[in-house]
Amino acid sequence: MSEQQPNPYSGDNGAPGGPGYGYPQGYPATPGTPGYGYPATPPAPGYQPTVGGAGIPAPGQPPMMPPVQPAGYGGGSGLALGDITIAGDQIMTPSGPMPLKGAMWNASDLSRTETKIPAHAIVLAVIFFLFCLLGLLFLLMKEKTTTGYIQVTVTSGGRHHSTMIPAVDASTYPWVMQQINYARSLSI
Repeated sequence: MSEQQPNPYSGDNGAPGGPGYGYPQGYPATPGTPGYGYPATPPAPGYQPTVGGAGIPAPGQPPMMPPVQPAGYGGGSGLALGDITIAGDQIMTPSGPMPLKGAMWNASDLSRTETKIPAHAIVLAVIFFLFCLLGLLFLLMKEKTTTGYIQVTVTSGGRHHSTMIPAVDASTYPWVMQQINYARSLSI
């Protein structure tokens, strides 16, 4: 078996909690210099509620959570069309992230809505036609069925992604177009 290389993360790299601990020899360059990805100074402590105004911190307070903003605020968060999601200043897709700025959005309606007379209306019209002519009013009963998909495409940063959204009724396409118009306004 070949000779193993020494582990740069083990050995005398400083005491736990001290400068250089867990880094290879020579990191950080000078004591007191922050490591990669760490701030130079510790952040100021946040607001700590007190009990009775005596300056004693309240026990067991959970950390403050940022306020929840409704969808449509906060830099484009809260929009998802199929497997396309806007998160901050990026468009997240299964084929990878794309920049939100300058994105081109498009939608194609590949659905169809059919109107037909249901079978039970025809049966009722025939039965009641024999008793009186009002049975023909049952032929005015209609039912609408929508089938198909709405295709949404986005192009940005030299990438292209397309997704299909099932059309559940005739109002699916206007809803998708409303979402795409909002995404277009974020892409400017």
